[in-house]
Amino acid sequence: MLLNSGSTTPIYVQIAEWLENEILNGNLEKGDKVFSQYKLADKFTINPATAAKGLNLLYEEGILYNKRGLGKFVSEEAMEIILEKRKNQKLKGLLVEAVQEAKRLQVSENDLLQMLKDMMEEKKGD
Repeated sequence: MLLNSGSTTPIYVQIAEWLENEILNGNLEKGDKVFSQYKLADKFTINPATAAKGLNLLYEEGILYNKRGLGKFVSEEAMEIILEKRKNQKLKGLLVEAVQEAKRLQVSENDLLQMLKDMMEEKKGD
């Protein structure tokens, strides 16, 4: 993954989202040690303090926990926390935008729901 330095999303948030995606994709599981701030800094060519800020964001949310002297690890509840957070923030935001656009385009509620159902059916195999 490449970080988008031109994005309005801060780099440390992009680091946190990348780690969340690694957990969601099963590349990092409960109890796994995550990259140190220095490894993340090297991997993404960023300042270690920026990487640490991304790690600390996930720590504050309960997605990661500290083992003193060993680093940060994926918490037991990480998957549930991420899923709930993404549903409540990202997905709802996308739905708000879709509903607003549907209203502007005079798409009926039934047509919008059908479009959503069709899209879900298309993506079942993915």
